[in-house]
Amino acid sequence: MTLPVTTAPHFGAGGGSPYATALRSGGGVLRMVDHDGVHGAPVELARFLAAADDADRTVLVRAEGAVLDIGCGPGRMVRAAIVAGHLSLGIDVAAAAVAHAHAQGLPVLHRSVFDPVPREGEWGTALLLDGNVGIGGNPTLLLARCAELVRPGGLVCVEAHPDPRRDRGFRATLIDHEGRASLPFPWYEIGLNGLRRRAQDAGLQVEETWSQDERVFALLVR
Repeated sequence: MTLPVTTAPHFGAGGGSPYATALRSGGGVLRMVDHDGVHGAPVELARFLAAADDADRTVLVRAEGAVLDIGCGPGRMVRAAIVAGHLSLGIDVAAAAVAHAHAQGLPVLHRSVFDPVPREGEWGTALLLDGNVGIGGNPTLLLARCAELVRPGGLVCVEAHPDPRRDRGFRATLIDHEGRASLPFPWYEIGLNGLRRRAQDAGLQVEETWSQDERVFALLVR
């Protein structure tokens, strides 16, 4: 039985579908623009489509048990977790990303983290990388959902914004170099300072933080 996928606006969907177009064409750089017209960091699809890098591997060496990659995109971390010996599953709301992962034979489901997920409460580690702590525009709600998905003592690994003071929600639009734009969707950027507070509110405790190649991570424990 196929479960319904959440239909709320999400990362790069609708409009000119720049995210889907970039995935199908094998890469490209998108820009995330907020509702005030402020341009954020570029979204480099080549990294999503490439193999896991050194920073990604610092996450996997800390992972325990079965790994759930939330907002997995084309599936690089799903593949890397399997290679590292973990049972792994990815979930994503972008049909193009799921299709790309399926073409590689990767176990990825087309659904939202807020929809029913297999093995709820049993995952050893949940991943929120590549800014995916912004999913839904409410980090506390998202982290609380992650706490439901992992087992007692389970881990949630979050990639935080490099600026520890960043703590802002906004409506974002993805735009590519040809001007194709997505529909607006809720998003959030949060650094370590705010993440610590939100984690506690969600029933999680920060066990460790680290950085690698200008990326910042936090390991949370249920």
